[in-house]
Amino acid sequence: MSIATGNTADLWALVAKELWRKARRRLRGGPVYRWRFAGRTPERVLIAPPDLRLADQQIALEIYYGRYPFAGQMIETGGQSPFQIEGANREWQRSLHSFRWLRHMRAAGTELAAANARALVGDWIASHGGRISGTAWEPAVVARRIIAWLQHSSVVLQGAELPFYRGYLKSLAVQIRYLRSMAREMTDGEEKLRARIALAFSALSLPASPSALRNATRNLAEELERQILPDGGHISRNPLAVLELLADLLPLRQTYANQAESPPEALIGAIDRMLPALRFFRHRDGSMARFNGMGVTIHDRIAAILRHDDTAGAPLLHAPYSGYERLSMGATTVIADTGLPPPSQVSDKAHAGCLSLEMSSGRQHFIVNAGIDAYGSEEFRPLSRATAAHSTAGLNDTSSARFSHSPRVNGLLGARLIRGPRSVTSHRTDTHGMQGFIASHDGYVPLFGIRHEREVALSAEGTLLSGTDRFLHGDGASGRHDAVTIRFHLHPEIELYRDDRGRLVLAAPNGDRWVFTSHEVAPQVEESIFFAGLGGPRRSRQIVLAFKASQLPEVNWQFVEAHGSAY
Repeated sequence: MSIATGNTADLWALVAKELWRKARRRLRGGPVYRWRFAGRTPERVLIAPPDLRLADQQIALEIYYGRYPFAGQMIETGGQSPFQIEGANREWQRSLHSFRWLRHMRAAGTELAAANARALVGDWIASHGGRISGTAWEPAVVARRIIAWLQHSSVVLQGAELPFYRGYLKSLAVQIRYLRSMAREMTDGEEKLRARIALAFSALSLPASPSALRNATRNLAEELERQILPDGGHISRNPLAVLELLADLLPLRQTYANQAESPPEALIGAIDRMLPALRFFRHRDGSMARFNGMGVTIHDRIAAILRHDDTAGAPLLHAPYSGYERLSMGATTVIADTGLPPPSQVSDKAHAGCLSLEMSSGRQHFIVNAGIDAYGSEEFRPLSRATAAHSTAGLNDTSSARFSHSPRVNGLLGARLIRGPRSVTSHRTDTHGMQGFIASHDGYVPLFGIRHEREVALSAEGTLLSGTDRFLHGDGASGRHDAVTIRFHLHPEIELYRDDRGRLVLAAPNGDRWVFTSHEVAPQVEESIFFAGLGGPRRSRQIVLAFKASQLPEVNWQFVEAHGSAY
């Protein structure tokens, strides 16, 4: 069977599995099962869990005036209910129906903000509470909404009359029963884990039987053990998933403690592993490395999470289960992707960036991956996921992993990874005077018969980053399809020029400079795009080494920190 045929068969197997899963979910949410969502209404909220996500009272004011700035889109309702708006993009609607924005009302701390929160919740209950369909009832959205309604119940219920109070608790109970039924049918990954987190929150925050709490705790523990890797990473290999899940898991641990309940060992262990993993992915300016779905970093969000990290030591250097390496010497940090692609069912945000790296010096980024624009145009998403958007080597303008680009399939599965490297090796080469690693992948072997190997070393002072890229020909490989392009994408703030010796100099706004050289290949400079800018995509540049692997199977390059006028 050919590779293409095998990939197609695997893809349609995923489609069939997803169609069957959706059919079961529709059945569970349909009229036949809907009676199961009715039941006793809780009498009160026992405890409002804390919320670690950043809040901005200015957003509460915007919402009061009918302006809703969600998911990178500002929509003015003009007095109309936001839950009746048509034409908003899907992510905006998901953000609206998740109710995470209630935290801004709490931050405002005024009776007006509380009244507005109560009015909007009442509006949602009237328009969507009795009709289980659409975006509002996607299980992932329901899980976020349950957590938000519990965390900010004190704001919503402030000054509420008894009919609203009862209606709020009744709706909350229906959503919890619905999510309990749907959780097992959810797509694997972060949102399924969040559903288990939401159900644990509800069992702690509302009057519940001991058996209900035991079941919620057991299901949570099982999902944590399956999704959180031994080194603290998430099975999706997305650094952002670690941050987002910690923002829910840390308040959940506190809620167990506040209710004098013992949190499961799986929860304690997951948090203890995830906090060091979060620091593993940080550069010294606080930004997260841009791999496999990570885009712009909001620094205060990371700081709010890491305040709960008691270890406060140097970050780990090796994340073998997540598939990443970190070099840190002097003021220089290098983070590299040296792992297999994630499982297909959690690969909708995965990138074709195997062996790509980022380098920062002090608080300045020099070499980056393009990252993603989370709320930008969908047409740019495949570009940001391609190998060419990463600081690594590509062959014949082809990515080292393939994604589904069929509109029909993507509408069902998302743009999942359908083929990528199947063999990725990595080992450290640390010595007393330097840190380094050697890694390789076979992503190009099926198409071109060439294995890419990258060796990287950082000097003890952190002033020299040297690398070697090798292209190992296997049986059947020919020189007809072996055009190599090694790319080093520059952060948009970095200026690039040639000195009087013709060398490329990378200059940061703070005056730091690094010199790039490669003796085998003359480096070229090309335009690039940095998708992960705080204000959206920004123009940048990239250093490019282009050659034929049959003529030059090994290329050496280095970045040297420049000091003084004699560099």
